[in-house]
Amino acid sequence: MPGTRAIGRIEILADPAALARHVAEWLTAAAQAAGGEFRVSLSGGSTPRALYALLASDACRERFPWRRVCWYWGDERFVPYDHPESNYGMALDTMLARVPVPPGNIHPVPADGTPEDAASRYERTLQSDYGAAVLDPARPMFDVTLLGLGPDGHTASLLPGEPVLEERKRWVVAVSHGRPEVRITMTYPAIESSRRVAFLVAGREKAAIFEAIRAGGSRVPAARVNPVGELVWFVDRAAAG
Repeated sequence: MPGTRAIGRIEILADPAALARHVAEWLTAAAQAAGGEFRVSLSGGSTPRALYALLASDACRERFPWRRVCWYWGDERFVPYDHPESNYGMALDTMLARVPVPPGNIHPVPADGTPEDAASRYERTLQSDYGAAVLDPARPMFDVTLLGLGPDGHTASLLPGEPVLEERKRWVVAVSHGRPEVRITMTYPAIESSRRVAFLVAGREKAAIFEAIRAGGSRVPAARVNPVGELVWFVDRAAAG
C-alpha cells in the first residue's frame, strides 16, 4: 500500500530559480546516462514552469538528448490544449515547442470526447508504450516522474477524500469532483512505476504541508506516493521552513 515507507531523500535549494537550475542538471544527467529511450512524466503548475523554460534555454538545450526522450503527463485539466490552464499547453509553450523533440515523442492526455473516454484512451497509450497491461515492479514504466505538492497535500490530481486515492487497477481515471474543472490523472500504480519520482516544492504556502509530510505519518495524497524506485524531494528554502 502507498505511504508505507520514509519520505525519501530531501534536497533544499535557496529559491525557486536555484531549484529549477538544480533539477535541470539532475534531469539532464539522468537522460544523458540512459542508453536508449528515456520516459518522463511531467507535472503542471507554476513551480515546474521555470524548469521547463530552463531546459529549453541556450544553457541547457544543446546538452539534453531530446530525440531519445518521450514525454507524458501525470495529470491534466480537461480543457482544450490552447486553454491557459492546460498542463500540456504550458509545457509546449515553455519547452517542447522550442526544442528539437520529435512530435511522436510527445504524448499529451486527450482533451476531446468525454473525460472517461479520454482517460481510457490515455491508459491504452501508456499500456501500448509499456508493452503490457500489467505493471511489473522490476520494469518501471517511467524513468522520471515529476510531481508537485498542493497546500492541501494533493499531487497530480490525486485529491484529498476522492475515490481515486483507492484505485489500484486503473492507470488513468477522470476526477469529476473536488475542483471546479474535471481533471484526468494517473493513479498511484502508474505514478509509482518510475525509477525516480521527484517532488518539486516551492513557496512559503507549501511549508505547513511539507513539514507535516516530513514529520511522518501523514495520510495526505502526496505522502502516500511509494514508488518502486527512488523518491526525492527538491524543496526551496521557503517551503522547507
